[in-house]
Amino acid sequence: MKILVPVKRVIDANIRVRVKSDNSGVETANVKMAMNPFCEIAVEEALRIKEAGDAEEVILFSAGGEKTPETIRTGLAMGADRGVHVQTDERLEPLTIAKMIAAVAEKEGADLVILGKQSIDGDNNQTGQMLAAIMKRPLGSYISEIKKNAEGFAITREIDAGLEKLQIGSPAVVTTDLRLNEPRYASLPNIMKAKKKPIETLSPADVGVEIKARTEVLKVAEPPAREAGVRVSGAGELVDKLKNEAKVIS
Repeated sequence: MKILVPVKRVIDANIRVRVKSDNSGVETANVKMAMNPFCEIAVEEALRIKEAGDAEEVILFSAGGEKTPETIRTGLAMGADRGVHVQTDERLEPLTIAKMIAAVAEKEGADLVILGKQSIDGDNNQTGQMLAAIMKRPLGSYISEIKKNAEGFAITREIDAGLEKLQIGSPAVVTTDLRLNEPRYASLPNIMKAKKKPIETLSPADVGVEIKARTEVLKVAEPPAREAGVRVSGAGELVDKLKNEAKVIS
């Protein structure tokens, strides 16, 4: 079994995001970038499946500019076998990314595609669902557990009411939730080995995808500053303010 793991380069989760002065987007120049945290979880789970003897190869995929291979190298240092990079400087939307992943998955013969449920920059939470529809594969979204078996994959999903256990067939697409695992740190020897692992560079045309904008960013703005709280003298005053000022109780 081959596993394909799409990964995305985003602003490091520990960095405070700043909006550009012209409100056209967020500032990425001279900002620390890293692999999307949900993508790290997906890479870790793919590696665990391989280490359990249920997969022969873990392939990473990413689309983006010339620095995108740095993010792929992070996953290779964790233990993935090789990478595929679709190089483009154009803004990519979930549907376009899903089409690229589908093309690469078909080309590589990937039996399982594991991807993060969303990226922390766009927060669209759409790519996995679109990918499953394009490839006509069963989808397990927001999974907190996955086990390979004779029928395909036994998964546990995070839902509002608790946990949902399902059986899905193979080949399949799954998206990861936070509670699936704790990603490993890459050791120094593996970081050095990752430098020699192959990354294939392709163009959008090579995977048969035309990049077409379907949405337009009108404005990006900082959220309004939170107002200071109010100190009350007691429960009676608190109830009065909640009822008559905030109007959240009656």
